[in-house]
Amino acid sequence: MIKTLKIEGMSCGHCTARVAAALKELDGVENVEMSLENKTAVVTLSKDVSEAVLSETVDNTGFDVVGIE
Repeated sequence: MIKTLKIEGMSCGHCTARVAAALKELDGVENVEMSLENKTAVVTLSKDVSEAVLSETVDNTGFDVVGIE
């Protein structure tokens, strides 16, 4: 399962690295591909992880999830 998170507030590589590291710590997250240009995180999941958990994880890094597809 793949979910794309649209994230506001990221402005540099350090920002994307911080978000990716936090998401990768979640149980069920296999891979995270960040795009600063598109302001997205494409998350590959091995099991269902709720959108609320994904959003809260990003929020805790200081950025805002504005959509999940």
